[in-house]
Amino acid sequence: MFRISRYLLIIALLLSGLVHVLHEDSTKAYAESGEGKLVYIIPVKDNVERGMEAFLRRAISEAEDADADYIIFEIATPGGRVDSANAIGELFQDLNIPNAAFITTQALSAGSYIALNSDEIYMKPNATMGASGVITGDGNAADKKAQSAWIAAMTAAAESNGRDPLYAEAMADPSVDLPDYNAPEGEFLTLGPNTAEEVGYAEGIVRHRTELLSELDLTGAEIVETEPSLAENIARFLTDPVVVPILLSVASLGLIVELYSPGFGIPGTMGLLSLVLFFYGHIIAGLAGYEAIILLVLGLILIIAEFFLPGGIAGIAGAVAIVSSLMLSGADTGHMAMSIGIAILVAIIASVILFKYLGLERGFFRHIILQDATTTDKGFVSSTNRLELIGLEGETLTPLRPSGTAVFDEERLDVVSEGRFLPAGQPVKVIKTEGSRIVVREINKETMKEEKE
Repeated sequence: MFRISRYLLIIALLLSGLVHVLHEDSTKAYAESGEGKLVYIIPVKDNVERGMEAFLRRAISEAEDADADYIIFEIATPGGRVDSANAIGELFQDLNIPNAAFITTQALSAGSYIALNSDEIYMKPNATMGASGVITGDGNAADKKAQSAWIAAMTAAAESNGRDPLYAEAMADPSVDLPDYNAPEGEFLTLGPNTAEEVGYAEGIVRHRTELLSELDLTGAEIVETEPSLAENIARFLTDPVVVPILLSVASLGLIVELYSPGFGIPGTMGLLSLVLFFYGHIIAGLAGYEAIILLVLGLILIIAEFFLPGGIAGIAGAVAIVSSLMLSGADTGHMAMSIGIAILVAIIASVILFKYLGLERGFFRHIILQDATTTDKGFVSSTNRLELIGLEGETLTPLRPSGTAVFDEERLDVVSEGRFLPAGQPVKVIKTEGSRIVVREINKETMKEEKE
């Protein structure tokens, strides 16, 4: 009986140890699968611009504040602004949280640069990355200086994460000859998932997010998906390089038309609303500060004051203040200058058309332009027209240069000659009167002969 009890005790101890080992293996498996970890999913979608930069800055800050263990950037972008891509690249480089770029459709142009700044890159089977040449707003290639800077940025991004810079250079420089990857000289390199994995530009090919989490040993992790807020989406739209000149043109057109309209109506409302939307989008995107708003308000006040102050100084100062506020709000000085130029051109064309067809007798101008005229049909006479003087002869008291004084029948009158200089004491004759203007002609032998004839 004692022996049986001893055997049972040994078996119980063995079972207890086995349960303990299994529990440790289970705990370890859960830990390795991501149990208890926090993963942030941050989308990088649509055009790369300053609104996207503002959103990513906010999303990354939230992940850092939450002590996230990993960040996955889901990229689907055709590219966009180089300056915004550079700023986003700096965000990624300064990031202390392990991260990966998951290219779901495409990471072209500026999008490829963003992906290269991440720790790891994964791609869907149909995704692409590359074609990163610098193109200006009019669709032409950028100047050599801008291209050189961009190529250097692309290769530096690749090298910072241990990738061969040759392929990053080929993405941005068509002179690099890589015919084996469908990028002969004259063509930008675009990598599919298989070639990207082959050259070390992708750590793997996954079909969906779940498979990616499994590859990263984060299957059981807590997932937090971030999305741009409504305000951020509006800001991204309003700061788009195509939308900005449209907003400024509508603002200038609306305000010009309002000057020719009675009261304050739809044109003025559209103009002010366009300005409000412009500054709202740029403030949300982090481009415009309170100094820009202060300059705008000051400029509007000075322009209004110009209607009541002489000299034109207030109007000029107001225009400078408004242009300065717009320039301070722009992401790119050159693009903002072009947008302002388009708006000014629209305003000039609208002003010429409205002036031609409406004049200045309508709208706001009717309050500041004198409408009444002192015409004779209303009983106004500027001065007595002394027709009785015509034909009188007299003598100049002073030289006429061509104006001076002459005496007629002992009456001193201010006169003008026909244009010639006449000395004092010269006989003259009145030939014309126009109000207070009395025109005289010298009398000499030839004149007297002509009169006799």
